[in-house]
Amino acid sequence: ALAGERLRAQLGCPKPLSKRLWQAMIACKLRRQADLLERATGTHAGLRAMADRVRSGDPENLEAQGAQRYWPRLMGEKFRRDRGGAAPNHMLNYGYAVLRAATARAVVGAGLLAGLGVFHSNRGDAFALASDLMEPFRPFVDGIVWELVQAGMDDGALDRRRKAHLLAVLNLGVAIDGQAMPLSLALHRAAATLADSFAARTLALRLPEGPAGMPDAHDDGKAPSAPPAA
Repeated sequence: ALAGERLRAQLGCPKPLSKRLWQAMIACKLRRQADLLERATGTHAGLRAMADRVRSGDPENLEAQGAQRYWPRLMGEKFRRDRGGAAPNHMLNYGYAVLRAATARAVVGAGLLAGLGVFHSNRGDAFALASDLMEPFRPFVDGIVWELVQAGMDDGALDRRRKAHLLAVLNLGVAIDGQAMPLSLALHRAAATLADSFAARTLALRLPEGPAGMPDAHDDGKAPSAPPAA
């Protein structure tokens, strides 16, 4: 019965609420990108101010404007984020695939329809809602890839060692409502509060806050320690 209620609430989500949910996701993504930039470079490059300016539905596409500042500062001036692009794009692709699969499990576990996004509505995307909800979590993948780049592991095949580091994104300790939890659990919390938002017709969404889970700035340049075995 609860699953049916949740689906009906999601299907009946008013457009203004969808736009506010997207606003919250993008503002959070920009803040976490700012956290990572600050730790990696010592400056957030104005991303915090951009996060504060995101309006309902992000009509100004501050998400894309933020990306134009973010990637060159994080990965170097020559870097272009492109699925088929040069390293370390292959590591970002793999990390995002891991994150998207875990987000899809969380969305389905919360009794929501994975194919019905609040923003993404590509008919070829069976997990549009996961594509939406993973946005604020992407910078945690970026942080791991940044560490691998610092350790000189960016160029080369996606071997078991690199994959192990990227899979470990799900074990990172992040914070929601001041409470520390593994990122995998944070995804379930986010999905559950997204379901609550649909049911209550109000913004109840809870997302990661603060720099918890990001790499420490100006590390010693050594290869990241191996993640614990699953």
